[in-house]
Amino acid sequence: MDLVDIEKIGGITTKTITMEERLGNDLARILETASGLLNSIGLQNIGLKKFQGEVLEKWENIKNVKMIVSVGGNSVDEYVEICKELDKSKRIDAFELNISCPNVKKGCIAIGQNTNLLKSLIEKSKNVTNKPIIIKISPNFHNICEIAKNIEIFGADAICMFNTFIGTKIDITTKKFYFKNKIAGYSGPAIKPLALKMFIDIKNYVKNIPIIGMGGISNVEDALEFMIAGANLVGIGTMNFKNPRLCLDIIKDLEWYCENNNISEISSLINSL
Repeated sequence: MDLVDIEKIGGITTKTITMEERLGNDLARILETASGLLNSIGLQNIGLKKFQGEVLEKWENIKNVKMIVSVGGNSVDEYVEICKELDKSKRIDAFELNISCPNVKKGCIAIGQNTNLLKSLIEKSKNVTNKPIIIKISPNFHNICEIAKNIEIFGADAICMFNTFIGTKIDITTKKFYFKNKIAGYSGPAIKPLALKMFIDIKNYVKNIPIIGMGGISNVEDALEFMIAGANLVGIGTMNFKNPRLCLDIIKDLEWYCENNNISEISSLINSL
């Protein structure tokens, strides 16, 4: 908020919230590469109670931006309980259920790859809130198109694509893995062509619910590519670290693009491939 007028951004998704406070993985946890970012944070967050007490109150005076809370957990019941508790807040506009984090030992990605648990997660979450349920998936799923289709069938309101690809780093001095967790999530501009291709593959399976496209978006051209491929919304993550004003810059550039291409409704671009 000190750097940009956040009310000019369409929506903000929080860091993933879990029931209890989490300290995350041991150091080292982050490393910048030539064209992206490796991270092994491990879902560090302040937990549900502190989030309710310290964060939600600050949102009350923010009116013109959608607030999406990302939810994580070790079990289906943990996700559901968090959604039930936070459903009381009128300021929260939607929940993003994170079933895609590769840097934790339980829950998340394990739930995403289990059809029965995934079905239970969506159905139980829908039973405790009328707010939209968005499912964030991982590009590391082996049967990703099938999982995406199941998410639609099981009744989710939208899909968010993607979390990080899996990468790693070796310290050539110690001849050991740089990260204690050995693997890390890889994000940033380098993954955009990969994410876009996977997005197009999934768009052939998922027809009836919106899809949020993300993965290495760093400029207006990247955003437009995802929209043309069928993204109803686009999200920006890693590149906010480099340019906190990037969302506003892209919005301005989208307006310029529409004006110079005689496009009266930007929604007409969606799924125009």
